[in-house]
Amino acid sequence: MTTPAVRTGSPAATLALTALTPIVWGSTYAVTTEFLPPDRPLFTALMRALPAGLILLAFTRTLPHGAWIGRAAVLGFLNIGAFFPLLFLAAYRLPGGVAGVLGAVAPMFALGFAALVLAEKLSTRKALAALVGVAGVSLVVLQGTARLDAVGVVAGLAGAASMALGTIFTKRWGRPEGVSLLGMTGWQLTAGGLFIAPLALVIEGAPPALDGAAIGGYLYLGVIGTAGAYWLWLRGISKVPATSVAFLGLLSPVSAAVIGWIALGQALTPLQMLGMAVALGGTVLGQTTARVRTLRPVAPPQVEGILVKA
Repeated sequence: MTTPAVRTGSPAATLALTALTPIVWGSTYAVTTEFLPPDRPLFTALMRALPAGLILLAFTRTLPHGAWIGRAAVLGFLNIGAFFPLLFLAAYRLPGGVAGVLGAVAPMFALGFAALVLAEKLSTRKALAALVGVAGVSLVVLQGTARLDAVGVVAGLAGAASMALGTIFTKRWGRPEGVSLLGMTGWQLTAGGLFIAPLALVIEGAPPALDGAAIGGYLYLGVIGTAGAYWLWLRGISKVPATSVAFLGLLSPVSAAVIGWIALGQALTPLQMLGMAVALGGTVLGQTTARVRTLRPVAPPQVEGILVKA
């Protein structure tokens, strides 16, 4: 008896496609350290977010209105405006694998935020999966031979919390009637970029000179690592439980560590490799087999978002 193929649009297929996002995000650390100007995390965050957001706005020709002006600002701040600077600060101050692995605590944050915002029941399975993920993080970070920087570690953890809360509110609010996922992505990238712009100018000063490698790096991060990846991420959140999507973030540190090992020659100890395997196990354990409903666009003033029990 043959195993039936996964249906297109099924939760499993959606999760598999959404998983491409954290895998791509794992390359951010290598691109940042190898191709981009040094010690410019805010400028790097700005270049990743604002150009992509403005291009998507021009393409979709859709702007937020009413309550969605504030909601787009909040989501843009959590998912982009706060997350990107913290992400790049960690990337500049920590080895790629270590910086990426700190993001693995995001599912733990997501479970707590989902209980508060979405009233999702904290299942034993997902709580255990979060602990497994944290165990994987500990193995990779604590056994790393590179010196850990306190500011980088705090930035990595704070970025994980910001992204987790943004994921939960994205699920809670859904999207307004007639607005595409590309439009929603453009709103968030633009709002986040506008938040970062003045900070970059005040703290880091004028933009640095860019060579060909830096321009290529920013194009990769903006087009593939941001516009395309965030579209996939928002698509996944709209179709399956937000906590299930959050657990996919465990793939990002695995991707970062593997890229650092293959492309940058960064050493991996046996315990670090075990930690990556444990983190991957946490990703699988954190998924739910429960039947879920697709989150559909709704128009104000209806309640926007469907509460999904994990």
